Amino acid sequence: MKLARPLCISLAFLPAHAAFADSTVYPLTLTNCGVEITFDAPPASTVTVGQSATEVLYRLGLADKVSGTSVWFNPVLPEFSDINSRIERIADNDPSFESVVNKRPDLVAAQYEWHVGPTGSVATREQFHELGIASYIMPADCDTKDNATGGDGTRVAAFSTDSIYKGVHELAAIFDVQSAGDTLVADLQTREERAIEQATSLALPDDLSAVFWFSSYDLAADPIVAGQLGAPGYMMEQLGIQNVVTSNEEWPTVGWESIARANPDVIVVARMDRRRYPGDDLATKLELLQSDPVTREMNAVKNGRIVEMDAHAMSATMRSIYGLESLAQALSTMSFN
Repeated sequence: MKLARPLCISLAFLPAHAAFADSTVYPLTLTNCGVEITFDAPPASTVTVGQSATEVLYRLGLADKVSGTSVWFNPVLPEFSDINSRIERIADNDPSFESVVNKRPDLVAAQYEWHVGPTGSVATREQFHELGIASYIMPADCDTKDNATGGDGTRVAAFSTDSIYKGVHELAAIFDVQSAGDTLVADLQTREERAIEQATSLALPDDLSAVFWFSSYDLAADPIVAGQLGAPGYMMEQLGIQNVVTSNEEWPTVGWESIARANPDVIVVARMDRRRYPGDDLATKLELLQSDPVTREMNAVKNGRIVEMDAHAMSATMRSIYGLESLAQALSTMSFN
């Protein structure tokens, strides 16, 4: 598997349906998050750094190509619980470079550029490429996003599910399973359209507002909330909801006093298995909202309009469409009179 050779198939100038409709002709070259990568054959073994890449590969029928996984926020999709239990979880959070390399993968597929990027917490792409290991980062984390700003990066334009579909199609092309990629994208697009139709039928108030609370580094500190251009911003835009947070950062920290002044109608809180920070725990978040003298006075808290959502759905992933569905369903049970 080579990482630099003449371009044999250009994906940049073809529409998605044309680029991925037929069987892959190798060598296949594509540009991924600014890096040109070339595949001479489908990867025989892959290590995933991030739940997003893992679940996409499973849904493409490629579980037998996955030799190790890492970075988990929520349980795997139920239909893959048995398959996933038989694949080694190298780490719940960031794996070490050595643990990934020791699996001798042909490909490392990552969810976040900050894990495998210019200053990767696991390794840089160059470190993997020097060992002949290709790397692929899910486009949703670099398309319309600048990860050089530090932290979780800054969106330079709004997240679109097009980047999710792009990632599915590209992975399907890399592994020569284009039909599976087309089927998955069609399913996700249908689910997306139905969720938007459901929300439209609800006749929600025109001025409905919300905030998405992911976690907190410390419960006494400002919460980590969703900026306006990431995946939660996409959900709110599709459902006609105003985000009370106007930052373009992916996950800025904003004081509760500022959020309380905006007084959101709905609060969406992340549910996750990860326990890196005190605010990762869902019960802790819910208790703070009810007991803190600032947060308990917000309309969303007083009226019980708190929605629980898988943390993985709040990231720019395939699960964002599932999050859109769950938010639309939750709103259908609420009164805004």
